[in-house]
Amino acid sequence: MDPGDVEYEPISVKAVLAEMKDTAELLIDLSYSAVLHGSDEVAAEVLELEERMDVLQLQARMSLLMAARSPEDAEALAPVLGVVGAAEKISDAAGDIAKVVLEDIGVPEAMRTAIPEAVETVVRGQVAADSDYTGETLGGLNLETETGVRVIAIRRAGEWIVNPDRNTTLEPADVILLRGTELALSTVYETVTGDTYDPPAPVDSSIDDLDRAVDSIVLMKNMSELAVDLAYGSVLFDSEGVAEEVVELEAEVDALKSRFEAWVLRAAARVEDPISLRGLVHLASATEVISDAALEISEGVLRGLDTHPVVAAAVEESDEVIVRVTVAADSRLADASLGDLEVKTETGMRVIAVRRGDGDWVISPGSETIVHGDDVLIAKGTRAGASRLADLAGVADLIDS
Repeated sequence: MDPGDVEYEPISVKAVLAEMKDTAELLIDLSYSAVLHGSDEVAAEVLELEERMDVLQLQARMSLLMAARSPEDAEALAPVLGVVGAAEKISDAAGDIAKVVLEDIGVPEAMRTAIPEAVETVVRGQVAADSDYTGETLGGLNLETETGVRVIAIRRAGEWIVNPDRNTTLEPADVILLRGTELALSTVYETVTGDTYDPPAPVDSSIDDLDRAVDSIVLMKNMSELAVDLAYGSVLFDSEGVAEEVVELEAEVDALKSRFEAWVLRAAARVEDPISLRGLVHLASATEVISDAALEISEGVLRGLDTHPVVAAAVEESDEVIVRVTVAADSRLADASLGDLEVKTETGMRVIAVRRGDGDWVISPGSETIVHGDDVLIAKGTRAGASRLADLAGVADLIDS
């Protein structure tokens, strides 16, 4: 769609903001998936969604301008404009990441094999007519609980279904995006498509500085995604404490990018073709923009401006919520690993970070991560799952302010 064809029409700002939030999060997953798999198809879909985001941000801005009739209105709506602009920046950054693939800028092969080791990955597949999943609802399949794999989006007849719910039925020729670990994805992908899933083969680099640069990009990605999640959480709960954690993460991403630049420059002297490192530079720049955008989302909270009800309502409309839970010393979770208690399976919540008692962060903790009393868990999932996580952590209430 050409953004020049967009005209003002009465729309629900809440609905537009909710769609922008869901689309921005989907774009981050899709863009890195395109790099991971070197997929022109996924990268092209990123650019299509980026165009949709352009239209959404114009519609949101026009509606907000129409709503401002006094200085008080302007003060209340300023943070909303900040959220709109930040989501658009995330979209543009995702588009820049996708262009690394489409324009054959290239990244070291070590990059493609480093991402799955660090985080869950996203794969794209088309539902086969004879798949066992065809005609089944997501609730009936119970994929996330049974396999640990989540269907995060479906493209059907050119239209996206973002955050499909338990009543969504899988139909033949649906293009679906699956998120999970490599091991879990392998089985589900084969059942969905009828094809074998081939993850990137491990590649070892003989250049230490290049390995460090790749590791920095992966950590920047993890932290930027976490910052976006926490930023929306700070808005939802009007929580200055959560917003301050976004500030810390954004500062750490900046520091990582500075170290990354030094390692890339050192590596350039030892690789046969230094120009082949351009893709890494593009990825680092785009990833830093995502963390900066996360800070903009939470800026209103940091400056003491009350969260506009329409923003909180839009964030709350999302299927997934962000919560903080402090682990009680006498709980089942204290001194146990996330894998021992099968936290994701038992609660439906994905622990995206752990803040230790000394202030250190564990980003994207794995099943082997041991949780201690007084650790703060940052988790993402459903409200029902959040309550189950609170029970497991031995607390009566979630920390949401």
